[in-house]
Amino acid sequence: MTQHAQQSVAAADLPERGQPLAGGTFFARYWLNGEERALVLLDEELTGAWGEYGQVVAGAKSYSDGAANTRAMAEAGSALAVKVLELGAHIPSHLEGALMMSAKADGVITLREDRWHWLSTQYSAYYAFLMDFEDGWIDSNDKHYERLVRPVRSLIIQ
Repeated sequence: MTQHAQQSVAAADLPERGQPLAGGTFFARYWLNGEERALVLLDEELTGAWGEYGQVVAGAKSYSDGAANTRAMAEAGSALAVKVLELGAHIPSHLEGALMMSAKADGVITLREDRWHWLSTQYSAYYAFLMDFEDGWIDSNDKHYERLVRPVRSLIIQ
């Protein structure tokens, strides 16, 4: 069952980076689809395959909108995406992954460095993007491999 997650935050209530917000840690402000947003890293860590090797997921090609990518992945049958959506969260996009790495480098959040993490941005029918948080490398790999995911929430700043 999907958790009801906070959808927005008043600008006056936005904490400093690295502080608790919406069930996780607030680490970045950014613009998405004409709205300023707050990005929150959840503590949960999930493992699974991105999706089916050889399947094009047309709605998972955004480099910025991880929520849209994750919904498209779930609709295409990704068990990992379904689990993340049940948390009221999404798998970070290419951009959101870069923002995570920046926050990690600034000491705002902690991320595992010993394994690659899936991003929700699809590279092709066979590959999706993933990130190494030891040094910030972004690459692509076979969708059927098991990788980590650290779910995030993106809240509209009002």
